[in-house]
Amino acid sequence: QVQFVESGGGLVQPGGSLRLSCAASGFPFRRYLIKWYRQTTGKEREWVASITSDGGVRNYPDSVKGRFTVSRDNDKNMLYLQMDSLKLEDTAIYYCNAPLTGTLLLASWGQGTQVTVSP
Repeated sequence: QVQFVESGGGLVQPGGSLRLSCAASGFPFRRYLIKWYRQTTGKEREWVASITSDGGVRNYPDSVKGRFTVSRDNDKNMLYLQMDSLKLEDTAIYYCNAPLTGTLLLASWGQGTQVTVSP
C-alpha cells in the first residue's frame, strides 16, 4: 500500500522555524519526484516544494522561495521540509505526495500535519 505520513507540524510565532517530515512506504521512493503541498480552509491545495528523485533539482513557488528548503533521504524513504522565517500566511495543513501525469497522484492524501503561525 502506497502511503505518505506527515509529521512535525505545530504552533510557531512569526519568524520562527519548523521542520516537517514525511515517511513514504509501499513504492520505490528513490525513483519518484516528490512534492510538498499545503491547504488552507476554503482554498485549493497548492504545492510549496518539489525535489527530483535524486535530490538534484529543487523548486519552489515565489511565495516560499528563500524560506523553505526541501530535502530527502532515499535510504530512509524520508522527505523533509525546513521552514524558516515563517509568516502568518504559511498557516495550513501540509502534505506530501508524488505527482504523476496531469492531476494524478501516486497515493491518496494522508492526514497531513498542521502548521499554525501565530503571535
